[in-house]
Amino acid sequence: MAWALLILAGLLEIAWSYALKKAEGLREPGWGITGITLAILSLVLLSLALRELPVGTAYAVWVGIGAVGVALTGIIAFGDRATPPRLALLAAILAGIVGLNLLGG
Repeated sequence: MAWALLILAGLLEIAWSYALKKAEGLREPGWGITGITLAILSLVLLSLALRELPVGTAYAVWVGIGAVGVALTGIIAFGDRATPPRLALLAAILAGIVGLNLLGG
């Protein structure tokens, strides 16, 4: 259950980052409120996952899911560049997340 909470918390990292990008520096208050609310929910889920998971592993996985997801969201939704080195480094982060999941479970 802790891993499911952690993965959901990581996915919420992607959602709140997307919402804050759409908020355009909080000029769009609906998106801003959504982003802040999702960020808080992400932290709550992370804290619940930390009841059972090692802090180093959980935090690394949480940040990794968010980092890879936000980078891919930027590429897909906002036209960020998808260069081969960038994609290779994102794959390395993903490999680290999978490795931590396998070792920490």
